[in-house]
Amino acid sequence: MGSIHRPTESELEILQVLWSHGPSTVREVNDALNDGRDRETGYTTTLKLMQIMADKGLVKRDTEQRSHIYEAAVGEADVRQGMLRRFVDTAFRGSATQLVMEALGQHRADSEELEEIKRLIEQIERRQAGDDLPTQ
Repeated sequence: MGSIHRPTESELEILQVLWSHGPSTVREVNDALNDGRDRETGYTTTLKLMQIMADKGLVKRDTEQRSHIYEAAVGEADVRQGMLRRFVDTAFRGSATQLVMEALGQHRADSEELEEIKRLIEQIERRQAGDDLPTQ
């Protein structure tokens, strides 16, 4: 994710629309952004943001049709991982342990969530044990 620009909060909202709705026109994205909001985002604001995002490489623009179609050029998982990595580095000095401890301290996990966390830890341990096997 090194070459991908960091999306701003507004850019991330647009990406989330594109990830969930697929390729869309500016009007469709703008309508989705304004759905259920008290304060509307103007069409020209959304258009300008999406043009900037195309310049940054966050979205691709198909100009074959009269209404340009935009689609996400970056994957949701890649963006999420990059944002999380930066967050852990800056807020927790690179310590995933501190992040987890803070999250669990602030949130009362139910037994189902705790079981899921245990499964994840076991999965990571198995993967790391496999990494330690000598290669032939």
